[in-house]
Amino acid sequence: MLKLLRINNIAIISELELEFGSGLSLLTGETGAGKSILIDALGLLFGARASAELIRTGEERAVVEAVFESAGAARAVEAHGLPVDGEEIVLRREVHSSGKGKATVNGALVPVSVLRELAPWLAAIHGQHEPQGLLDPETHIAVLDRHAGLADDAEALGGPFRRLREVEAELEALRRDRREAERRREMLDYQAAEIERANLSAGEEEALRQEKQIQASAGRLAELSGDAYRLLYDDEDAVVSRLGQVYRKVEELASIDPRLAPHLEAKAGVRAALDDLALFLRDYREGLQVSPGRLDEIESRLDLVERLKRKYGATVEEVIAFGARCRADLVSLGSPEEREAALQREREELAGKYLAAARTLSRKRRSAARDLEKRMQSELAELAMEKTRLKVQFQPDVAGDDDGAVWTERGLETAEFLISPNPGEELRGLARIASGGELSRILLALNSVATDDEPEEGPGSAQRSRSNSEHGFIPRERKTLVFDEVDAGIGGRVAEVVGRKLRAIAERHQVLCVTHLPQIASMADSHFVVRKRVERGRTITDVRPLADAERVEEVARMLGGETVTETARRHAREMVKQGVRA
Repeated sequence: MLKLLRINNIAIISELELEFGSGLSLLTGETGAGKSILIDALGLLFGARASAELIRTGEERAVVEAVFESAGAARAVEAHGLPVDGEEIVLRREVHSSGKGKATVNGALVPVSVLRELAPWLAAIHGQHEPQGLLDPETHIAVLDRHAGLADDAEALGGPFRRLREVEAELEALRRDRREAERRREMLDYQAAEIERANLSAGEEEALRQEKQIQASAGRLAELSGDAYRLLYDDEDAVVSRLGQVYRKVEELASIDPRLAPHLEAKAGVRAALDDLALFLRDYREGLQVSPGRLDEIESRLDLVERLKRKYGATVEEVIAFGARCRADLVSLGSPEEREAALQREREELAGKYLAAARTLSRKRRSAARDLEKRMQSELAELAMEKTRLKVQFQPDVAGDDDGAVWTERGLETAEFLISPNPGEELRGLARIASGGELSRILLALNSVATDDEPEEGPGSAQRSRSNSEHGFIPRERKTLVFDEVDAGIGGRVAEVVGRKLRAIAERHQVLCVTHLPQIASMADSHFVVRKRVERGRTITDVRPLADAERVEEVARMLGGETVTETARRHAREMVKQGVRA
């Protein structure tokens, strides 16, 4: 739901801040006052293309901000890694005179594409030439599924269909290029065997380099360890023998000055440590072994390790892991004939599963189409289109006609809404004959007959919500629905019917509507008037909410034109009262 909208320097709007509530909010005003500018500003927040021409004359930038409340949008924002605080979403879009701009979501900079992705969660804008999605026959099957509650059935076909196409592509590749598959097998086998012959072990390289260093320096190590042993233990004036002389002096000192007594206590520990070091040096020297040819063996082994590392990994561990993967890939590949047979079995299983579900869905769709046609006939009659006939045309015409069917993620058929506005005229596609006003009323009729018992959560809910909004069809989760001059080309009783239908939709969604008709304006839960004035030589548009008495005056203006009579006021007062009761 849209809670707050703030606009700065868009066209003739200098500064504007509006708060919106639930239900039906209507915007009225004279032609050219700037009502549609509000719709254009919302479009910018939903990723519409921005132009420097939108900026108010003399200004450097234009800014649009809005605060929405939507649990679904909050989840979508969080999925983008953007900051989220509860269910409130703050969108901001700046347009600069240089042509550049920026967009933010909850204060974080984002590409405009993110705004477009979030838009279906937040709002759907329907203008006199919208929703363009209804003009595209590819969207009609989704609208029918939504009406019939078959969205989950259609969604369930997607997984088997995509896997089926993957299997068929793999089969084709396998059959087309078995030679390449065999080359891959040979390469995997060669790589695995080369690594296995090396018989590498984790930590081996470090151990070899350490041994290489010892072998290369064996003479120097023997010399150093021997010299250290003699100095410590073997010479006449060795450290150990001279240590006794040192401690005899310290004992004599301690007998005179007790402060040296603690140093005598360390005598045994010092002597033990020196004895251990002397024994280690002796054993170390004796244990040094220089094997003829060992250094060459180490060098050769290290060369092998380096060669394998250059080919298969940065470390010995990575090389070993690469070899294991090669063997695993060989096992998974099997022989080409075995793989082809396995894929063929999987293809037949997937095709059978898909075809059974798709045929069932086809029968349900055709039954639902008859119901939709009947109910749309009644709805369109109420909207002054009683002579209009709508038919759902399937291709292929007959359910289960596999010869004419094209398998898709959504089933075995396509559907198109055909319409005949006048008796005797052939049925044609919406794009060929429908005017903007007819499209808007068809949209209202479709939403009036739509079921609304689809669960909000569960598999495919996000995709369904986005798809329904893009098709100009109202999804279950509460959104902000914007209708720009949906009343074009109608009046009288039909206008009242349109107002009631908008009011009914507003029971489930927040509805914003721009209208010129008093019959619709009288139905508002919230009524905003858009007025244009000239101040200091500049045109300024203001928008403000109307109190009850002001609503009556505005509806009277819409009834009576430039001169508002007392009769118009009485009529307007009665219309507003009836609208409130409705």
